[in-house]
Amino acid sequence: MNKATLDPETRLLYGESLQAPMGYRFDAGVATTFSLDFETALAVPVSLALFAARDRDEMLKQENPIALLEGAERISGRLAVFAEAGQIHAGYALQSRLCSLLEKVIVEVQAPKKGSFHPKVWALRFKPLDGDGDDLLRVLVLSRNLTRDRSWDIAVRLDGRRSRKPKAQNRPLYDLLSRLPALAVGAIPHQQRELTLQLAEDMRFAEWILPDACEQYEFAVNGLGARLWQPTECARIGVVSPFCDEDALKLLASKARQAAKLLISRPDQLAAIPKDTLSAFDHVAVLDEMAEREDGEEALATALEGLHAKIIIAEQGWDTRLTLGSGNATRPALITGTNVEFFVTFTGRTSKLGSIEAILGETGFGRLTRPYDPGELAAPDESKRAAEHVLLAARRAIARGGLSIRCVACASEGAEAWRLWLIPPLNGIALSGINGVRIWPITRGEGHAVDAYKALSAGQPVDLGLVPLVDISRFLAIEIQETKTKQTVLFSTGLPIEGLPEGRDAAIMRSVINDRKTFLRYLRLLLTALGDSFGAAIAAEGVGDGGGWGIATSDDEPVLEELIRALCAKDGRLESVDRLMRRLEDVDVDPDVERPDPIPDAFRVLWQVFRKALEGARNGQ
Repeated sequence: MNKATLDPETRLLYGESLQAPMGYRFDAGVATTFSLDFETALAVPVSLALFAARDRDEMLKQENPIALLEGAERISGRLAVFAEAGQIHAGYALQSRLCSLLEKVIVEVQAPKKGSFHPKVWALRFKPLDGDGDDLLRVLVLSRNLTRDRSWDIAVRLDGRRSRKPKAQNRPLYDLLSRLPALAVGAIPHQQRELTLQLAEDMRFAEWILPDACEQYEFAVNGLGARLWQPTECARIGVVSPFCDEDALKLLASKARQAAKLLISRPDQLAAIPKDTLSAFDHVAVLDEMAEREDGEEALATALEGLHAKIIIAEQGWDTRLTLGSGNATRPALITGTNVEFFVTFTGRTSKLGSIEAILGETGFGRLTRPYDPGELAAPDESKRAAEHVLLAARRAIARGGLSIRCVACASEGAEAWRLWLIPPLNGIALSGINGVRIWPITRGEGHAVDAYKALSAGQPVDLGLVPLVDISRFLAIEIQETKTKQTVLFSTGLPIEGLPEGRDAAIMRSVINDRKTFLRYLRLLLTALGDSFGAAIAAEGVGDGGGWGIATSDDEPVLEELIRALCAKDGRLESVDRLMRRLEDVDVDPDVERPDPIPDAFRVLWQVFRKALEGARNGQ
């Protein structure tokens, strides 16, 4: 990290930050986020396990979902994403059936002190492809949630290896990760619990390579214990915070003995701050609406809009302390500690790391800002803010209220028909200030919404309707309406599900791999060598389909050669093919519904030879 690191032209791309370095493969990961959307969450496994996703929108197209499917398959049991309960984004249109595969990944949690679960951290472990050498560890500390938001954010990536002794500076990172399973709203699967605790232990022993110009680092976590992180006293301070309140700004200004130099925030937030509080800062600015740049994470030339980065820069003597992370300049983040927040602070010589002016001034991020005009926006509407508090309380009550789903087979409606029931607790869910609740499975869309307000309040089951096997999901879309202003909010939550059919995941796979062309593309992806991100991208995009991959033609040698290479490599690729074959063979289908067989007959015959060889290898023969 040098003076230019926080320059707007210096980009740290999300997909590339998750991708395994050359010579390594993804092994395990734990992430925390306040909110997430299904589209972005589906793209993450592709970046982790296959190749860096520069163009997420193209990757998410329904007509080419095999990379999403295989990404989800490869990270199954090796990734856990912890998110604030009730903060999963939802849409009125039906969601991809592949979203249901995220049930094994997403864990909804709540802050122990009744605030928000707000950290944005990734802990990753990569293993060498050749099996030799140490694992590589990585931690990402972000201000960005796992959503498609296009605001200006900030991130830091640290790579390192596990040392023989635990590092005291890593203790807050260990504390956050190790506490995650206990914060889960419902029961957390044993596999996810063990994965999280193992990575927490790895991170405790990690020895990180620090960015350029940084001599020391310090992690900090708020909201989990009695200890509360705040900036230490300094000579001068600069703050970037999209959300802020009076008390926290007064606190930050008081930390500077000489000058509260600079504050950058959003105009709607600053409009609610008294002028005498803002006057404590020499310069108050907001993001200039004309300051738009190419995103860089997408192939399309879309613009970054809005501010979401959180930065605190403190100068003391010859040193600069640069703090990045999730915490805004608000009471819950910095004073009461009710929010769970995570920070990393780097210390270095001001001459190398940069001053407040160098980092946030006209030669740095400040060139994207303009002075704040106190009269440009009226103070926020108090009735609207009150309604937002009511809606937040209601969505938390629903997401944390002990709801569950019961799945009941309906043989009279066909082999694939199931009825879903939403089961509330016996005493119901109190929804103060709410007069409307509509609910539907995310895979079915708003057209299948049912009115659930009275039933939830009374503790009565809600009939969510008949659902085909492939559309069964524990994720529900929920719309609630506030009584006075009629404001609504739409969100999703994942509930425990009773009676989930064993063949549901196989049915989802069969819905994607529904013809021979798609099967051959998927087979090509499975047989791509581990670590070959270029080959995986080519296979997923279907480039070169036909030549050598038409199993029913006379040109069968390429696929035969690839199967032989995978058999000799003993790297798990043949096991992946076997998993695919068994799932496509084991789907419980309605005999009255005719479906084409996606597996070519010639490959079925060929695979029997390799299946016997694979079984022999398993038995040590």
